Amino acid sequence: MILSDRDILARLADGDLAIEPLEDVDLQVQPASVDVRLGRRFLEFERANVPCIHPNREAEVEDYVTETVVDDGDEFILHPGDFVLGTTKERVEVPPDLVAQVEGRSSLGRLAVVVHATAGFIDPGFEGRVTLELSNLGKVPVALTPEMRISQLVFTELSSRADRPYGEERGSKYQDQDGPQASRIRGDREFGGEQ
Repeated sequence: MILSDRDILARLADGDLAIEPLEDVDLQVQPASVDVRLGRRFLEFERANVPCIHPNREAEVEDYVTETVVDDGDEFILHPGDFVLGTTKERVEVPPDLVAQVEGRSSLGRLAVVVHATAGFIDPGFEGRVTLELSNLGKVPVALTPEMRISQLVFTELSSRADRPYGEERGSKYQDQDGPQASRIRGDREFGGEQ
């Protein structure tokens, strides 16, 4: 069951769902979702003269990523064909009986901006800022301003609480992330990691 605005507000008031800072409830809480805003930090992938990135090689992904922090009053220009990692301003804490999905706002979709490639699912137990996979599928650059409403979170109630929620006990790779995080796939079991 997808939570309505009434359900979302009740869970926020009870403190079992957290979205902070939620500065304008009337603007951000929609009929069945919560709009979240764009943070100031971005990870940009540099063009490199390598045949490919190997997920199982140490530090290879990080070698081709640079962080950009946008100053107050400035904007981030997302060029056609670009793919960058951004982050939400809000920190989210999803309880063990809910999942969340990251969805794009239709107003940005109509400008050809996509907010997630494949990672639009937030597990029960996740805590942290949400990494956004931003792409410009259009033909002209689009200016993104920190604190603009960039995406929406849709919350769905599970049939029962998760027994093994996302988090430290599971060794979850992205728990408590405070900004955009590059891939940590090298930590997966199939690449010699523990997960």
